[in-house]
Amino acid sequence: MHELILGGARSGKSAYAEALATDSGLTVTMMVTAEARDGEMATRIERHRANRPAHWPVVEAPLHLASALRDAAAADRFIVVDCLTLWLSNLLMDMDDAPGAALPGLFVRECAALIDALPTLPGRIALVSNEVGSGIVPMGRLSRVFVDEAGRLHQALARVCPRVTLVTAGLPLALKRP
Repeated sequence: MHELILGGARSGKSAYAEALATDSGLTVTMMVTAEARDGEMATRIERHRANRPAHWPVVEAPLHLASALRDAAAADRFIVVDCLTLWLSNLLMDMDDAPGAALPGLFVRECAALIDALPTLPGRIALVSNEVGSGIVPMGRLSRVFVDEAGRLHQALARVCPRVTLVTAGLPLALKRP
């Protein structure tokens, strides 16, 4: 059963997903989307790495997430994808900032591929993502597009995931259960 896990920064969403994986009794694979493009991100990645079991294999999927999930998913496997909002950022990196410019083709194709693939994948998958639409409308076109597209992706994934959980202050709140 697949689950979308949403929360704000430092909400405990990754820890919640990792606890689900540990408690599942299945073989766990971490699928990570972050790229260490600067020292601060490298430190964040290292902190996440140090906080999870060393025996969990890690698959890096900064762009082609649906393909990586198809390759890794198995009936006896629990995959934690951490996180979708970094993946969206990676896909939007080369977006034209001109007013009215189209979304990058890679972005459109990869989001559609994820939504289409997810219901067909065996095993369990926990998709971790930041809920970014609870604040003010950000300044700058790229920021607004990011918030809008994250919200659209979350809604589409919530339709295909049997479970959706919001984590705040380390506490999970079930939004959708089968």
